[in-house]
Amino acid sequence: MVNSTILQLHPDRLFPSDEKVRAIARNLYQQIKDLPIISPHGHTDPRWFAQDETFGNATELLIRPDHYVFRMLYSQGIPLESLGIRRQDGVAVEQDPRKIWHILAKHYYLFRGTPSRMWLDTVFHDVFGMRELLSAKTADKYYDEITAKLSTAAYRPRALMDRFNIELICTTEGALDTLPHHQAMQGTPMQHRVITSFRPDDVVDASRDDFVENVQKLAELTGQDTQTWAGYLQALRLRRSYFRSLGATATDHGHPTAQTADLSLSDCEALFSMCLTGQSSGAQQELFRAQMLTELAGMSTEDGMVMQIHPGAFRNHNPLVFQHFGRDKGADMPSQTEYVQALKPMLNKYGNDPHLSIILFTLDETTYARELAPLAGHYPCLKLGPAWWFHDSPEGMLRFRHQVTETAGFYNTVGFNDDTRAFLSIPARHDVARRIDCRFLADLVAQHRINEDEAVQLAFDLSYNLAKKAYKLD
Repeated sequence: MVNSTILQLHPDRLFPSDEKVRAIARNLYQQIKDLPIISPHGHTDPRWFAQDETFGNATELLIRPDHYVFRMLYSQGIPLESLGIRRQDGVAVEQDPRKIWHILAKHYYLFRGTPSRMWLDTVFHDVFGMRELLSAKTADKYYDEITAKLSTAAYRPRALMDRFNIELICTTEGALDTLPHHQAMQGTPMQHRVITSFRPDDVVDASRDDFVENVQKLAELTGQDTQTWAGYLQALRLRRSYFRSLGATATDHGHPTAQTADLSLSDCEALFSMCLTGQSSGAQQELFRAQMLTELAGMSTEDGMVMQIHPGAFRNHNPLVFQHFGRDKGADMPSQTEYVQALKPMLNKYGNDPHLSIILFTLDETTYARELAPLAGHYPCLKLGPAWWFHDSPEGMLRFRHQVTETAGFYNTVGFNDDTRAFLSIPARHDVARRIDCRFLADLVAQHRINEDEAVQLAFDLSYNLAKKAYKLD
């Protein structure tokens, strides 16, 4: 009988149960498991890599920044205040990191069968050398050993980047960010290992409460008259140029839908003026976002930046959590998303331009085979991002491969990106993706649909080469 208190990572985890196919998957995995990690889209804090300071304690690193963790705990009635999540109104929250850690340990069973459990167990086992499962009984041992190790030079951000074999990591910053930490890394070895991505949602989403204020800040940053349509667009071009000067190769757009538009100049000017009043309707705000995706695609044809479109998240679904704690606190939900009609205005205008590169993501898995794979299987400018967010899981990755490969193939996808704030989980997440891809490829080999040499090349491409190519990181 297996000791249920031992933390073990089975070497064949996530591989097929069929012995013959498992052997193929194992062989493929052994050849690619140690490839360098390319993390082309994520949300780690660039300050970590610029300043290279110690991380603090276990709670500060592994609970407070990770909405995957506190989302599950909140779903079971555990108040965010008890987890030390800072409130917008300044109301006191739990400050004792050990007490917060005990809450996670006591409720760790809630994560059974989830990707978070797999990522966390891998971090505990591989990064910190833990050999007992996290529980109420082992909570203090975990907290003390992890916190002690985090205080050492070997656990500083740059040392961990080397240990994790991370060749390059991209952070994501808003259009108004002055990028001080990326500036600080210029002229150092980190300059080409940590780069930024341009996410202009703060100045193109007219539904935001701070949109009008942000457009004015955009003027102050760029010296452009952003009260005019022409000045506003020029200001965005200048910000893109600034981000590119600090290494950015990609933009990112987290719109509620994939809707695009191609309005006349006079209609654009009128719509922009309406949005600047702060009194625009929901329909006008959606039309403005749609027009801006087309405008930003046009800018990508000019400067070559890869465009990532991340639609389909109903942001801040829980108004109480948003009011008390702000954005990105685990209350975002997937929503139904349409692509074929939504993208057509933009594709009509730029879809055949060889200078345009777009990576499409979805939270609506029903669109994989019906819409996304056929689109990417035709338009040269379109590639498909990996299974994302709620679907960044073994089953989600398999569903993605099964539904898109027949129509789009492998080479209209872009490998894997971890899209995480949880720095220590990056190797675990990439390892899951590599194991699942090897599992999928092994099935194709066993069915005599591809030969093993082809599977080896595909495993290399899916783990490393496609991400570098898609994000122009060569």
